[in-house]
Amino acid sequence: MSKIKNPFFFLLSFSPSPSPSLPKTPRKPSSPSPLSPFLLLLLLLLLCFTFFLLSLTNSKIAAGDPPPPMAMTPLPPHSIPGSNLTAGELDFWRQPEGLGYRPCLRFSLGYRRASAAIAGESRRFIVAAVSGGLNQQRRQIVDAVVIARILGAAMVVPELKLNPIWKDKSKFSDIFDVDHFIGTLRSDVNVVRSLPSDRLDRRRWHGVESSLPFDASPLWIRAKFHKQLRKNGVLVLKGLDSKLSKDLPLDLQKLRCKVAFHALRFASPVLELGEKLASRMWEGGPFVAVHLRMERDVWVRTGCLPGLSPELDDLVLRELRYRPEFLTDRHNFSEHRSRRIAGLCPLNSGQLARLLVALGAPAAARMYVAGGRPLGGIGALAPLAAEFQNLHTKETITTTGELAAFTSRPSIMAAVDFIVAMSSDVFVSSHGGNFHHTMQGVRAYAGHRKTLRPNKRALAGLPEKGEEVALRRAHAAADGRPEDRRRKKGRDVVAFPVPECMCSSLQLF
Repeated sequence: MSKIKNPFFFLLSFSPSPSPSLPKTPRKPSSPSPLSPFLLLLLLLLLCFTFFLLSLTNSKIAAGDPPPPMAMTPLPPHSIPGSNLTAGELDFWRQPEGLGYRPCLRFSLGYRRASAAIAGESRRFIVAAVSGGLNQQRRQIVDAVVIARILGAAMVVPELKLNPIWKDKSKFSDIFDVDHFIGTLRSDVNVVRSLPSDRLDRRRWHGVESSLPFDASPLWIRAKFHKQLRKNGVLVLKGLDSKLSKDLPLDLQKLRCKVAFHALRFASPVLELGEKLASRMWEGGPFVAVHLRMERDVWVRTGCLPGLSPELDDLVLRELRYRPEFLTDRHNFSEHRSRRIAGLCPLNSGQLARLLVALGAPAAARMYVAGGRPLGGIGALAPLAAEFQNLHTKETITTTGELAAFTSRPSIMAAVDFIVAMSSDVFVSSHGGNFHHTMQGVRAYAGHRKTLRPNKRALAGLPEKGEEVALRRAHAAADGRPEDRRRKKGRDVVAFPVPECMCSSLQLF
């Protein structure tokens, strides 16, 4: 049987034939009724609106959703008049080319769909006990939020452990703005001020306190803690410092940036004081912020000698001999000279002055010195002061009583230093570390402000006199310009926010 192509004609074949006595009346061909002008106008408007929505969607995809305001906004770099400056001095003050990069935190559709349930979680909680100095704590808080997101848990406002070196008893609310922290992350993680009453019994936390191995992945975290968290309802995390993998999925990298650059705003009293001091430095013209790591514990932990006097060197050697557990550097160099040649030691004030002179810093440059009290006191700054007489610290630019409330709070004093250094035209640190890495990331995120990264190996390998050209060559690209984080393994997105957290229409990386 042949296939019936049209059922309608199949049915007609069984219908009775029309009577032959009834003539067929030819039908007039039907013509389509004209559309009314109103309907045509409505269709045209609908078409235009559709094209508008499509163009708006495409532009959002290209540009990324505008991120929330930064937790702190630095004062702008100064315009540098070149009439009284040499070519080298002009180059020193010149800001790096930002290559069009700007903050860009557009989360994926899958991340946003999952956010409603995660942000409403109220049965399972992460408690993070963070340790160390201010910026070490900041980095641990960032990772604690990410771990809470990975596990789909709520997070209690972090606990700051007592620092055994500085004896700082500050709470999270003393340093950071709790309301701002909770509000900024409300669509990512449910942050609560304290555990609910049915979770306060610490006996139920037995066996829950956990540290992480290095380079822990989201898969490892879920496999290790998900079942435990569902059973106990509370997971206490300690020892988070640099344990979470640096190479996370894109949405979690963006969350890291959101916490670091948008959620962690300093508490109002700290922010107001820091911004006041930053304005005092900024109003005097361009300035350099120098973060000197010359405290006693820094020399001991790194296994390096200050190199400023035999007495200070002997003091550190005795400490290392009797308290070897203080040495935290993982590199296998037992002798301090080997460490310095390998570029593992902090620069002292004389070495930093030598670098700044080689890079063209004017002798009259205004400098803000951040950091704790150096081993050897104010005398340890003498080599830097010999080259640059216009030195300032938070103590020299404050009026009587302005710092009184915070003198016993080293973390808050470090926060004040951080705020001032953010607004400097040039920033340089004598040693890599949490302050430098956090500052480097913030200055990049704020528009790639000039941030010098000393090549300590090059400094150690050159003679004390001369070789300025070689030093300038070694630091030609270490000025804070955009760098692709992925080009070197182990880089933290909080220090190198390109390309995960910053977009450029030039698409360079």
